[in-house]
Amino acid sequence: MNRNKYELVSGCIFGIIALLQATRAVLQVPAQVGAHHVPLWISWVAVAVAGSLSMWAFQTARQSH
Repeated sequence: MNRNKYELVSGCIFGIIALLQATRAVLQVPAQVGAHHVPLWISWVAVAVAGSLSMWAFQTARQSH
């Protein structure tokens, strides 16, 4: 797979992760890892990080094309 396709696939995957985390935060779906409750604010952090990585991947793919 060439670099441009890799960047596009990465951008899509990070975008999907950001959308899923935003959906969890908006709908206030509870999450638990083992015995520990995962607070909703962590989903907002995940939205920011995954969304940023998604935008970065798409911008890099566009620049290298």
